[in-house]
Amino acid sequence: MTKTAAVIIADGCEEVEALSPVDVLRRLGGKIDMVGLNKLQVTSAHGVTLTCDKVVDDSLLDYDMVIFPGGTTGAKNLRDDEKLQELMKKRAEQKKWNAAMCAGPTAFAHYGLLDNNRYTVFPGLEEQVNAEAKNTTHTNNIVEIDQDAHLLTSRGPSTAFAYSYAIAETLGFDTTELKEVMQYNYLIDNIQ
Repeated sequence: MTKTAAVIIADGCEEVEALSPVDVLRRLGGKIDMVGLNKLQVTSAHGVTLTCDKVVDDSLLDYDMVIFPGGTTGAKNLRDDEKLQELMKKRAEQKKWNAAMCAGPTAFAHYGLLDNNRYTVFPGLEEQVNAEAKNTTHTNNIVEIDQDAHLLTSRGPSTAFAYSYAIAETLGFDTTELKEVMQYNYLIDNIQ
């Protein structure tokens, strides 16, 4: 059975962080929905209009993974939405996978999802996370996967593909061929 994912897209999101998981999972044949926080047409941090498939509702509890992009304003909009917070807390209680990158983990910290868990975040936001979350362990890893907590976090726009492949692999997809086709392996082997 195909695993399902939803990326939650709010005004002010970082578009590369929102769309990279969509791109990777759809190329792999996965089912991923672009879910608007409170509307179908969303404007990104850099003025790109994104058209979502649906708007946040209780069906968020049915996805195998829910994904938060960053972007300072986008993450704040996610953090401050009470309905989303309630749904994400229920997902955590049900031991469902949740992922956030860049400023996105600040929303998870506000919800209590990072309490007693490992995470990474955009450099400089650790203090904000630690002010709200209890007993966290911050790492500088490109992608941090906390298997026990079912949490996956990453750092910023240039880590979006590492994050997206980690999401796909966590959902059970084999990314070997796609990494080669998309020149990801070439990048890893040649970046200095």
